[in-house]
Amino acid sequence: MTVAADPTDWPALAYDDWADTAETLHLWTQVVGKVRMALTPPVNHWWHVPLYVSARGLTTSPIPAGGRNVEIVFDFLEHQLRIICSDGQRELVALRPISVAQFHRETMAALARLGIRPHIWTTPCEVENPIPFELDEVHHSYDAEAAQRFWRALAQADRVMKAFRGWYIGKASPVHFFWGSFDLAVTRFSGRRAPPHPGSPLAPPSVSREAYSHEVSSCGFWPGAPGIAPLFYAYAYPQPPGFADVQVRPAEAYWDAGLGEFVLPYEAVRASGDPDNALLEFCQSTYEAAADLAKWPRAELERNPP
Repeated sequence: MTVAADPTDWPALAYDDWADTAETLHLWTQVVGKVRMALTPPVNHWWHVPLYVSARGLTTSPIPAGGRNVEIVFDFLEHQLRIICSDGQRELVALRPISVAQFHRETMAALARLGIRPHIWTTPCEVENPIPFELDEVHHSYDAEAAQRFWRALAQADRVMKAFRGWYIGKASPVHFFWGSFDLAVTRFSGRRAPPHPGSPLAPPSVSREAYSHEVSSCGFWPGAPGIAPLFYAYAYPQPPGFADVQVRPAEAYWDAGLGEFVLPYEAVRASGDPDNALLEFCQSTYEAAADLAKWPRAELERNPP
């Protein structure tokens, strides 16, 4: 169950070392993500809103803009926001220590120079005490090396999670980066409808009900929060009885009652000697726990993993 990789490709990552930059970058990704959401036709489970890991950072993928496509890329190698149009026009916004309000102004002005004027709701999503983008002078940090290190961790997680997704022939999401929750995720579906989701404290019930309209097993990577180290997570909705009591792999994984999810510390993966296999074991064993307890028709949904 391994994917060839050098363990040294996985960078050290501690949230508290770059907390201010993480908070600012989270909000910058929301500005760009809301542009994508405003211009992209709706897709089930909100799959029209996330960003994707790219060879240089995070990208919207091509977005329809009249008769053109536009793609917005966070380039964490040259530290630029690149806005690229299919007709050859482009604009750049330098990624540097500026406030969310200034980033919002510069990004919208760059889009306007390209003839693109999206109307977005400027209040951030899924954060406590949100400040509208145009008023936020509080968040203004950008440590270029830390942002690049975060992207490098995302790139490793993305690569392995795509291998895991490839073992499934049932309905599955792309591996995508949700700018609201600031995490990378991939989700497998049983094909059965789920009971209405009760909602999240930081999002309207309609958001969760659309996301979880069908039975799921999901895993992902979250860079953490103040006092919480980066981690991989896995959960099921609806959660089948006994799910929290299953012994999953690898040994460092555990059930976190506060989060209501299985957790595997990022550092445990990085230090394991075989990070790819450790993450694949976590994704596969938590999926098996959810699918077996909920009696998913696994023979119809899976191909044998290599």
